[in-house]
Amino acid sequence: MQYYMKHLTLTVIPLILLLSACIGTEQDPTKTWSPQRFYIEAKEALDERDYETAIKHYETLEARFPYGRYAQQAQLEVAYAYYKDNEPALAIAAAERFIRLHPTHANVAYAYYLKGLINFHDTVNPIATFLGADADVSDRDPKAARESYNTFKDLVERFPDSRYAKDAWARMGYLFEALARYEIKVAEFYLKRNAFVAALMRSKEVLKKYQQTPSVEDALGIQVIAYRKMGMTQLMNDAIRVLTINFPQSRYLSQTEQNS
Repeated sequence: MQYYMKHLTLTVIPLILLLSACIGTEQDPTKTWSPQRFYIEAKEALDERDYETAIKHYETLEARFPYGRYAQQAQLEVAYAYYKDNEPALAIAAAERFIRLHPTHANVAYAYYLKGLINFHDTVNPIATFLGADADVSDRDPKAARESYNTFKDLVERFPDSRYAKDAWARMGYLFEALARYEIKVAEFYLKRNAFVAALMRSKEVLKKYQQTPSVEDALGIQVIAYRKMGMTQLMNDAIRVLTINFPQSRYLSQTEQNS
């Protein structure tokens, strides 16, 4: 009996090992793939919008073959795959990593553009909500808008001849005006709550940082109102004078005359 059990054990163990090896091979069909095969498969998955598979192949490619052009391209394209897979934080991290590791790469301008684009798309709806809402916006910081603007700014300054520069400039213009309008919205919030000093500080930010935007008129108008409410006649008159010179048809001037 003991001999039988021992013989059975010796027979079963190799069989188990053989089955485990077969199962392991079935679970990892990419075991023998080359860097080129990984890249092609990832690219096909990306084109077919199978972003999860594309990400898996790109990351496995880099893990197994960390050097060479395929690994570098995978580091860049995985950022796009994450972006399309609705993982903006991971996409931005991947783009930043590519910029850090390959600052002179021929496609590094695209990494900047992608990073700016991700933050831009994370900006549009929140900014629109801020500008259209009556809720308390004083403690909301449109961080994504600022980061998007700064990234596009880096792009156009570092790579002015890039194919992405023109679009980056256009998006910067939108972001610039949106950020200025956001400051005005917060200033108006403070003004309604009689927090005149806070309203003045916000309006001064617009005059300092966002010149040449329509929000300058609103910033001056808010100053006129705030100074009048605070009884600071001289400062109010100074603000009226600047407003009259730059915006002679301003609605704030007619409001001032009605309150005189």
